[in-house]
Amino acid sequence: MALRVQDLKVHYRTLRGDVHALDGVTFSVADGEIMGLVGESGSGKTTLGKSLIRMDSRMRHVGGTVTLDGTELPIGDTEAMNAFRFSDVSIVPQYAMSAMNPTRRIGKMVRELVESRKIRFSSVRDELNRRLDLVGLDRGVLDRYPLELSGGMKQRMVMVISTLLNPSLLIADEVTSALDVSTQRAVALALAGFRDHDLVRSMIVITHDVSLVYQIADTITVMYAGRLAESAPTDTLVSTPRHPYTQLLISALPEVGVRYGGKRLTGIAGSPPTLLDPPSGCRFRARCPLAFDRCAEQPPFVEIADNHRVACWKAV
Repeated sequence: MALRVQDLKVHYRTLRGDVHALDGVTFSVADGEIMGLVGESGSGKTTLGKSLIRMDSRMRHVGGTVTLDGTELPIGDTEAMNAFRFSDVSIVPQYAMSAMNPTRRIGKMVRELVESRKIRFSSVRDELNRRLDLVGLDRGVLDRYPLELSGGMKQRMVMVISTLLNPSLLIADEVTSALDVSTQRAVALALAGFRDHDLVRSMIVITHDVSLVYQIADTITVMYAGRLAESAPTDTLVSTPRHPYTQLLISALPEVGVRYGGKRLTGIAGSPPTLLDPPSGCRFRARCPLAFDRCAEQPPFVEIADNHRVACWKAV
């Protein structure tokens, strides 16, 4: 396995108490796998991604381990993670289009980043050019400022920078959320291209858009309120979801070719629980149409079929 996460717990300290952002998350990502991570806003997706690279000093590692290629990552120690960040595990952050310094030419910015990792820029220049070609960017972008690029061009440039040191694991967080539909597809295919050309070994694509990860992901994992609800191969999860939350999430998607003039799209009734004081048992039970007495107990995240895991008493 390229990545193994075991019983990961992460809190945020606030004036009102600890936010239990991740509460016992266990999963793995195999070599060559693209895993889509989906769920509503506030489900813990971005926290999970950041916790694997330790990109937010506000988060507190409460428990659990993260192992990458057989080495346990020191995810509770910001300074110790410097040895692994960007070379072993890298991230395309949320709002990546604003990640580049607007006062620096892009080529100079890349040079400074590479040399901060004790690597000569000249040694990666040919590879940088090859990756620009891969994502469809002219090599002249290195002489331009970020504000001279379109949103899609900025996004692809950040992807090139984030993968330049050949990380084993790439985390892509909401990389298409501010793009138009055609550009979203181009960016998604560029992400898959990094894996297909062996430039990254495995990938986690974080999004609220199931239809996006359906195009490129090998597996999809669904999060809800800091816990995993379901995980399965992409076709299995989309065609035969077993968790009620997954079923409602997929049913809320509009169908291609269907006119909605005579009916309204419906979402999932209710709101996710607060994670300052999370409820006991299944965290979806207050919104679940299938909830019954046993849902007051937390269901285990168990395998119900080959590579298909669900945390629901009705599915066990």
